[in-house]
Amino acid sequence: MSSKATSAASRKKGKVSKAEKLRLQKEEEERRQREEEEARLLAEEIEAARLERERLEREELERLEAKQLEHREEELGECRALVEEKLEAAARWRKDLRIRAKWDRYMLCDGSPDPTIPQEINTFMSLWSEEAEEDFQSVLNKSCLVLSLMDELEFLLVDTPPEEVGEAEAAQYTHTVRQLQELLQRKFDDATEHLLKNAASLSDIDTGNMQKVVKNKNVTLCIWANLKKNPRFRGYDFQEEAAISFELPKPLALSNIAVRILHTDYDHLSCHSQTFHPQVKEPDETPPAEILVPENETGDWKPEGEEGEKAAPEEEEEAAKAEERKSVLSAPSPREDGNEQEEKMANEVERKTESAAGEASEGQSPTPMLHEEEMLEEDVVDLRQFTSLGGVYYLDVLVLPPQCKQVKGWSMVQLVAGGLQKFPYPQESILSSSLGVSLQEKDMEGLISPVGVTFRVPDNVIFFEEPQVARWDPESRNWKTDAIANKKYNAERRELSFRMDAFHTFTLIQESHLHMPYESWELTPKGPNEVSLTIASAFTDIQIEIKNEQCRLASVSSADGDLSDLIGSWMTPLRLRAAMKRVGLNIFPAEDSGKYVSINRKNEQLEKMAYKEMALLSPSFTFGWSKWNHSCGYEHIIVKVREGSGSGSEADWSLYMVSRQRTQRLKISESSDTFSEDLYEGSEFHSTLYHMIRDDCSSEATERLHHSHHLYIDCVYQLLNATRVLTYS
Repeated sequence: MSSKATSAASRKKGKVSKAEKLRLQKEEEERRQREEEEARLLAEEIEAARLERERLEREELERLEAKQLEHREEELGECRALVEEKLEAAARWRKDLRIRAKWDRYMLCDGSPDPTIPQEINTFMSLWSEEAEEDFQSVLNKSCLVLSLMDELEFLLVDTPPEEVGEAEAAQYTHTVRQLQELLQRKFDDATEHLLKNAASLSDIDTGNMQKVVKNKNVTLCIWANLKKNPRFRGYDFQEEAAISFELPKPLALSNIAVRILHTDYDHLSCHSQTFHPQVKEPDETPPAEILVPENETGDWKPEGEEGEKAAPEEEEEAAKAEERKSVLSAPSPREDGNEQEEKMANEVERKTESAAGEASEGQSPTPMLHEEEMLEEDVVDLRQFTSLGGVYYLDVLVLPPQCKQVKGWSMVQLVAGGLQKFPYPQESILSSSLGVSLQEKDMEGLISPVGVTFRVPDNVIFFEEPQVARWDPESRNWKTDAIANKKYNAERRELSFRMDAFHTFTLIQESHLHMPYESWELTPKGPNEVSLTIASAFTDIQIEIKNEQCRLASVSSADGDLSDLIGSWMTPLRLRAAMKRVGLNIFPAEDSGKYVSINRKNEQLEKMAYKEMALLSPSFTFGWSKWNHSCGYEHIIVKVREGSGSGSEADWSLYMVSRQRTQRLKISESSDTFSEDLYEGSEFHSTLYHMIRDDCSSEATERLHHSHHLYIDCVYQLLNATRVLTYS
């Protein structure tokens, strides 16, 4: 067969008939339809299973919600009774303690006046004012009593509830504190003048000048008198006794002057600044559309707009009034204006107090000292953002008074009217010629010879950043950062040096919210009525121990300073708060701290109730920071909880979400990738965190809860409410 015939046969053999093609297409179509039908049936089965599962879950959720609602009143009532019983018992104990303290103060026969009785304190101030020619050591000795009297009054204003201290009494205490502050500073000036009158008899043999240091635990006086008038004199170093030195400007080397450095470990100037007072304003951001607020702190929640929903809880009203009393305490009072101006200021303070009280009674917040929109000058220190640490340094150049002379056995001294006089430096002619010129430019042009200061930063305060210097401006009554140059700080030696264009009163300042927001926190039980609160910030870890009704600072990591007087000392939460802020450990937000630091804002009533329940559960459970607390929104709080106090593993922790309606245990863990509100398998809803956690606790843990002391619970609540760990972490 030829090749052509073979090829044709092959093509004929491989060709598919039309009928075969139709058959194959039909089979393919039938197969596709079967697969689609199978897929549809499978999808329907899956969807039906999903719907059934969702139905079962919904029914289960509805069952749990119905069960929770059924027991809601019972759980809320039980929790309310537990909380109120313990906190009210603690309040009664504190009230009895104040009554006993008042009686003990009345029966005290040590010669000191009772600062709460106007007749006694006025007599004390009048008699001390009339005492003349007191030496500085005598004034220092009496200053301890005066400072203790002021502390007693200030503590009464802060610690006593408004119903126990009326507005008239608060105004009286405030006025007394102001008078004692002014009297103490005036007596320091009088004693300084008395000391300078005898400078010649106290002169140093080697230098020919007088240099002297007088001090106690609260005040240090360093004074130098220019008796020799040496043109080559450059300054004096008090480093051995007071760890401070000054550099005298050249034009003053031949002047009849004295230099005084008065260091007080307290600050009686900051309270006169307009920035010292809180600038409270209603928040701009509005929470979700329907805001539920509690009828009471532990009761049911109802939508805003119903009658009575804006009535603040009694606790918040007390806090607002206490804060107002603190603001009144800090109201400025010009020393130089005399009795008439002082009386006018007292009347103004009383008027503002009555106005604030009236607004509070109407459900409004007190009027702030400054409108929030008012902008401060660039160099003015905002004392809501910064804190004065280490006390105040009063650096003055004084006119050296006529010296006391011995004539035929008599001591004679020329009396000069006006008392202690400050020496004008720089001269007004120099100031007018250098107006508008910076300190550095003045120094370069030789217009002003600056005042140099070098001193060791006090060991009993902690600076986590390089200390900043601010000087007091008596005209505007503010701390300012201008007029200071060439600042150098040796962190290893804690030595600071700088220059000023004149003799200024100065202090050291630090950011108030340095430790906020916290990186983490943990509340851990340690024993019967004993717990520790650990707060970790970007700079340090702070541990506070609580036992019964007292607490103490247990440890501070990475602390460059001597806190031996504070660490380990048991005191009340209020005292501890003041002591820690005084040394630079501020972990206690103010009402306006949210303006200066990023916070995780929560419903305030929900937050307060969470602290109370955490305090109630703290004898048996450890509470800790959860990263998911940032993800759950304004109306929810998430805490990490485990029973006991051991180190434990991640699996020992459980996450609980608290809202206004209910509390639930979450399915997610701290290591989960995404946030979910899914309920933990096998758990239920409860109306309170207390009942939610108690469901899973052991009999031993329950026993410890029943035997917790009310003073301990109150102390834990006070610290949690003061640190606000749920919002500021």
